[in-house]
Amino acid sequence: MKPVIRELIADRALLPDGWRSNVLLEWDEQGILTAVRPDAETLALAPRAAATVLPGIVNLHSHAFQRAMAGLTEYRSDPSDSFWSWRTLMYQFAGKLAPADLKAVALQLYIEMLQAGYTSVCEFHYLHHDRDGKPYANPTENLACLIEAAQEAGIGLTLLPVMYQHSGFGAQAPHAGQARFINSPQWMMAALQRLQADHPQHAGLRYGVAPHSLRAVSPQSLQQLLAELRQWDAQAPVHIHIAEQRKEVEDCSAALGAPPVAWLLDNVEVDRHWCLVHATHMTAAETLGMARSGAVAGICPTTEANLGDGIFNGVEYAAAHGAWGVGSDSHISTSLSEELRLFEYSQRLQHRQRNVLADDQGASVGSYLYRKALHGGAAASGRQVAGLQVGQRADLLVLDQQHADLEGKHGDQLLDSFVFSHHGQTPVRDVMVGGHWVINDRKHRLQDASLAAYAGSMKRLLA
Repeated sequence: MKPVIRELIADRALLPDGWRSNVLLEWDEQGILTAVRPDAETLALAPRAAATVLPGIVNLHSHAFQRAMAGLTEYRSDPSDSFWSWRTLMYQFAGKLAPADLKAVALQLYIEMLQAGYTSVCEFHYLHHDRDGKPYANPTENLACLIEAAQEAGIGLTLLPVMYQHSGFGAQAPHAGQARFINSPQWMMAALQRLQADHPQHAGLRYGVAPHSLRAVSPQSLQQLLAELRQWDAQAPVHIHIAEQRKEVEDCSAALGAPPVAWLLDNVEVDRHWCLVHATHMTAAETLGMARSGAVAGICPTTEANLGDGIFNGVEYAAAHGAWGVGSDSHISTSLSEELRLFEYSQRLQHRQRNVLADDQGASVGSYLYRKALHGGAAASGRQVAGLQVGQRADLLVLDQQHADLEGKHGDQLLDSFVFSHHGQTPVRDVMVGGHWVINDRKHRLQDASLAAYAGSMKRLLA
């Protein structure tokens, strides 16, 4: 039997203290880094990743089933087409998916994420019940499909069952399109306990919760869920949609007496275990308060642009040293570089300046974006995936230094080119997750079978 090799040397790697050369990486059988030593060329005969190595990044917001909708809503369905008309189409599509379809779509999506450079995903999942709204015999049927898809793809997973109760503020009754989503704090905690029994948490799998939004849960149910969750796991991640649309902000102010972010900060103990997704409509005071809370802003630029949501207060939030990460949300795109690029470009358009998200004059924008997304995504995931350092997971990308966008470039020029240049195939050549290579020369071992299963589901869904 061949010995298990749990080490490699990178010609150059991005470490917490910057770019270093001849970096020896070692990890244990759980895929956790046990040594990270630069200038180590003569210290080991480890395999050499003869290229540039970056830490892998978390995709902090995903609705996997919506990957199958990409390209199906790009027509004018309403004279004032908006997020709300898109949502109606999404409900119609969501009503068609069977568990086998969900798994096929998720597996295809997770492979695509790996190929783009994401090594983990936070799955914000609310498709809980059967297509008629009746509970499955196993209430966690669809959640288990996502776990299986992530395991087969080899991507790290933070699974966030969604609590969804109402169609709007004031405890409005849910409508037919939401029948598959509806549950309660009791259902949520029972689901977490069953998931833990059937699929125990480990270095690659973490559980948390996602109260869908302030419009979809009551203040009382939110407090009940949080109290029971903290008894179960005091550090479990909590994600929530917040202030995505102006109508949501107006309705929240009318119903609760304050806009969503302000109400949440005033009424709930928001801290570093929280991820506030979108937050595209905040006041200056809310922006500062959110940054000071330690919560992570979940920014999803391609989806927010596709849905016409709005633009996050990125410059102001950065000035307040707020934590943030990126997600691909509805998966109109699964490109890590595109999310980072569009975040910066949205700020340029908003402020009519260039290079606005950076630590200081002369600093690399690409480096700032990549490092902030790395740390924010790790915090939102509740997992040890904060970069190439001892105690973190061996999640990394190998860039193709011969790619035309990277040729001849060094240091932060590589990150600037990775984020802002896009010509031809991805420069992400190989991907490791938890010490295992899952993408080799841009290919995944299951990609042909996955694509075939995905195609079969799409034929049924679109028939």
